[in-house]
Amino acid sequence: MTKSSKNDIEPALYIVPTPIGNLEDITLRALRILREVDIIACEDTRRMGQLLKYYNIQAKKLESYYEQNEMTKTESLIEKISNGFSVALTSDAGTPGISDPGFRIISKARENNIKIIPLPGPTSIIPALIGSGFAINEFKYVGFPPNKKGRQTFLNKLKDETSIIVLLESPNRIIKLLNGLSNIFENKRKVCLARELTKIFEEFLIGFPDELISVLSKRQNIKGEFVVLIDKTD
Repeated sequence: MTKSSKNDIEPALYIVPTPIGNLEDITLRALRILREVDIIACEDTRRMGQLLKYYNIQAKKLESYYEQNEMTKTESLIEKISNGFSVALTSDAGTPGISDPGFRIISKARENNIKIIPLPGPTSIIPALIGSGFAINEFKYVGFPPNKKGRQTFLNKLKDETSIIVLLESPNRIIKLLNGLSNIFENKRKVCLARELTKIFEEFLIGFPDELISVLSKRQNIKGEFVVLIDKTD
């Protein structure tokens, strides 16, 4: 497949962060790239369509790119860039390549000497760190804990980490995680739960794990993905 006509934008793989909640949290540069590229690779074409509509960006060629089809789609998208097309890689929310399959196509692009242009933009990690009030001079990001196999081993490895620890957790497993942290740290390190960041019900909860378990256990429903920060040792 060869591109028949070219825009001003150069053929490359553009890494484009999208809002994590509030649709206003997107850069002018990201909007320009989304307007100009030939193809937008996204996890959910419907969700991307809503973002494009919000900013009056005319319909683009949207291609689904997610964990289940990434192997075949990576080869296809790399071939299109090699033939002169420009591709924007996006995720449902935030910056592609962080705890999602985006790193695979980026790695493949490097193998094929394709230009990669990463844009700065929205991520849940930095707002959570800033809003926590913890003294930030270093931190370690560890992503999502395993659901079942390897979960305890994952948590045990955190015990000897002295810097701020940043991880992600789903609402249906957050209390389970806090129980695990309580056992490991014995309420000697405070935890910040950042929930629904940039959205209407944005919330920061700070305390020792047992205190946070008490707060969340009183709620009928726990909603929103959590960024979990474990404060550093004294």
